[in-house]
Amino acid sequence: MADILVLYYSRGGSVARLARHIARGIGEVDGMAARVRSVPPVAPTTETASPPVPADGAPYVDKRDLAECVGLAIGSPTRFGNMAAPMKHFFDSLGAEWASGTLVGKPAAVFTSTSTMHGGQESTLLSMMTPLLHHGCVLVGIPYTEPALTSTRSGGTPYGASHVSGTRDDPELSEEEAQLARALGKRLAAVAAKLSA
Repeated sequence: MADILVLYYSRGGSVARLARHIARGIGEVDGMAARVRSVPPVAPTTETASPPVPADGAPYVDKRDLAECVGLAIGSPTRFGNMAAPMKHFFDSLGAEWASGTLVGKPAAVFTSTSTMHGGQESTLLSMMTPLLHHGCVLVGIPYTEPALTSTRSGGTPYGASHVSGTRDDPELSEEEAQLARALGKRLAAVAAKLSA
């Protein structure tokens, strides 16, 4: 089995739910498996350290996961139209991987959640694409051949999977959001299978 890294940061649980649906889509492709990981939170002081293993949810990512995967999906909540600080901090630590070309040629996809319909879903997805392009990844989105992309009334974009949690931070995905997340995972895995063959 070849692994696709599904890496995310989640506070309210909706990005984690998107990650699980993406992982399900990956598992629908023969020979592909999802390796689900998270990034630790960052603190305003440097003396605060996160435990080496989170109390719940996916284990923290190790840079070895990047070398061992044949593709990756990156997810973060929206923070003022941008990825959250923990995900940006993780990307900022990848200088050695950039220099050695660890991710060059690997397909990558992005996903996000925001509290409002126009709260920066697409700009957040684009902000996560920028470092992936610098790392030489092949970006994969959701084509309009996916019927849910034109019927969704909440999350879901051609740039990647997304969720609108509302002002009460509801982590439950709509049917279309879940379909599009699975479709993104399946498409990412299919492209990875072709590129790694």
